[in-house]
Amino acid sequence: MTAPVDSSVLGATLMDGGCRFGLWAPRATGVELALVNTDRSQMNVDMAKAPDGVWIVFVPGITAGQLYGYRVHGRWDPDHGMRFNPAKLLVDPYARAITAGVDYSGPILDHTDRSNYAADTRDSARSVPLSVVVENSEPPEPISRRRPIDECVIYETHVKGYTRLHPSVPEHLRGTYAGLAYPAVIEHLRKVGVNTIELLPIQQFVSEPFVIGKGLKNYWGYNTLGFFAPHAAYCSVGTLGDQVREFKEMVTAFHRAGIEVILDVVYNHTGEGGHEGPTLSFRGIDHSGYYRLTNDLRNDYDVTGCGNSVNTANPGVLQMVLDSLRYWVSEMGVDGFRYDLATTLIRDATHSVDQNHPFKQALVDDPVLSQVKHIAEPWDLGPYGYQVGSWGEDWSEWNDHYRDYMRDFWRGAVGGVQELAARLSGSADLFVRPGSSVNFIDAHDGFTLRDLVTYDMKHNRDNGEGNHDGSNDNRSWNCGWEGETDDPGINALRHRQVRNFLATLMTSTGVPMIAAGDEIGRTQQGNNNAYCQDSPISWVDWEEADEWSDVTELTAALTRLRAAHPTLRPPVYRHHNEIVTADGERTGRADLTWLSGYGGQMVTDEWHDSSRTVLGKYTSDRDEAVLVWYNRGAEPVEVTLPQANWSRTWTVAAHTGEPGELPEGPLDAEATMTLPQRCVVIMEGDLSPAPEDPDAEGPEEEIEEPLTSAELGPDWAQISPVTAE
Repeated sequence: MTAPVDSSVLGATLMDGGCRFGLWAPRATGVELALVNTDRSQMNVDMAKAPDGVWIVFVPGITAGQLYGYRVHGRWDPDHGMRFNPAKLLVDPYARAITAGVDYSGPILDHTDRSNYAADTRDSARSVPLSVVVENSEPPEPISRRRPIDECVIYETHVKGYTRLHPSVPEHLRGTYAGLAYPAVIEHLRKVGVNTIELLPIQQFVSEPFVIGKGLKNYWGYNTLGFFAPHAAYCSVGTLGDQVREFKEMVTAFHRAGIEVILDVVYNHTGEGGHEGPTLSFRGIDHSGYYRLTNDLRNDYDVTGCGNSVNTANPGVLQMVLDSLRYWVSEMGVDGFRYDLATTLIRDATHSVDQNHPFKQALVDDPVLSQVKHIAEPWDLGPYGYQVGSWGEDWSEWNDHYRDYMRDFWRGAVGGVQELAARLSGSADLFVRPGSSVNFIDAHDGFTLRDLVTYDMKHNRDNGEGNHDGSNDNRSWNCGWEGETDDPGINALRHRQVRNFLATLMTSTGVPMIAAGDEIGRTQQGNNNAYCQDSPISWVDWEEADEWSDVTELTAALTRLRAAHPTLRPPVYRHHNEIVTADGERTGRADLTWLSGYGGQMVTDEWHDSSRTVLGKYTSDRDEAVLVWYNRGAEPVEVTLPQANWSRTWTVAAHTGEPGELPEGPLDAEATMTLPQRCVVIMEGDLSPAPEDPDAEGPEEEIEEPLTSAELGPDWAQISPVTAE
């Protein structure tokens, strides 16, 4: 099939005197535009087909707020991938707004109850969502500066759940775009150092029938119906285009606060599910065009686990995805995207993974899309779907290696510190640059950070699936008691472990991502798969924020340190290269060095010591030096600070221990310090020239140079991409 020549004619476009409607349906034999009144009565208008497969009609007198849908005629021939059924009223794939929901008891299937391959001729018009004509409006204010990815601190959140219980947000705004942009919310985000907010799906979505059948609904939103439409239920005032305006106002508010907006987008499947599911839009327009089908064309080829897979190997479908992305940037003001199950988007016509897919190339070539951030969830459920580290320098990727290892490290389930160094330094064994690695400990899918230290087992019975859903591989540690407790010792340890996770995340090279509410102790009561919990299980409980103020304050301190010290967020990998001054003088210190704690650099035997629990990470530039100690052990450890040419003094800038556990004043070079148990300690160095002593005699002290990679041992190359000397 050939892609539409001019996508500007697609959707509903208000013009002088009326509105033009355009729908890409190249295999249809006829298309009717259904203009729908508020009582669901209709006036149908025949559309004309252009040679490129686009059906067009101009209707005079149409204004913003008009409801509409399409009835698409063609062969009912499931054996050849055609399921045209004009009895089903269809949502416009290019609709800028969608209103009303799905009546799951209505005739929303294109087939009968007795057979998935026999057409149901009952009219679905009163049971399905409707498209809305939207007036043109100005895009949001742009952010003053889109920062490089290595400067980002990403905060993954849910529009509704973040403010549904927020006491400072007016009740009528809670759970909406306006509520998320409320000054008290933005003030908190700025306080904790968030500069990039990533919104769980806000493109119009629907619930799956089996979820509705359990008396629940899709909460996360990974079930898209409209790729151009902001989810109507998140609007505080209306659903006939008001959601577009309110979304834009939200983006403007974030941009004024210096916060970028990234959307979690779901282009890999749609809310229609497999062919046995409801027909709401795409399937009725062109089943084998929009979706991947098996070789016999009767069934969906599903690599997403959600019933269907969007077919980006079809140029027309690929164009729809690109048009949608461009719309969200140009008209809705967003600054980037996180792609759910991204591998599905780069499968070719044979369903094989193609890292040179036209989708990826289009993002590079497009003058709009090449200017924003692209983050892959680098896997799907199909053959060769796991593609971590394969997306190239134009992409960032979720790093599940980082997530899994850091969980294991802090619960004591690993031996030694070799992989710790690899993950702390940006996972050069996986990615082409540090900014490619999106580091995270937890996300929407799985335990929250608090639950990670409170539960050994998932507790998902509220999901109605007998606790069989959700991952069993949580790598969590309940610190000695399953669930909440009043034991002060256990609670102190849990707070400490949460602080350790956040400190590790914020001092790791790469892009940190925090799950919303982790900084105030959000819990899902042990539910690790809360996709269907639009309830207090998923909503952020702000009443508990005071109890977790230690974590909130530390998070703010960590983000300030990360912003103040570029050496913590290098745009390129460090190679243990010696720092040279602007005048060409050697300093005897390197840009990245791993310390054993015993006064020297890590060498081969220490890397192979499976009992080792301590590692020091020294990073340096011409003007600054930062030293971070990590001790996952249950006992304190004495460590020795580096020599004077690495820093004259060291000051503890932040730590995850209790007040008073670390010295407050500067420590001299080569001093010893007690590193508390289960603790991260971040120290700032002083590289200012030492004051001259007029009474000093004798030759200058010889600078001790950093060890070469050969002296460090062969394992260094496994930890950092070093050129052997």
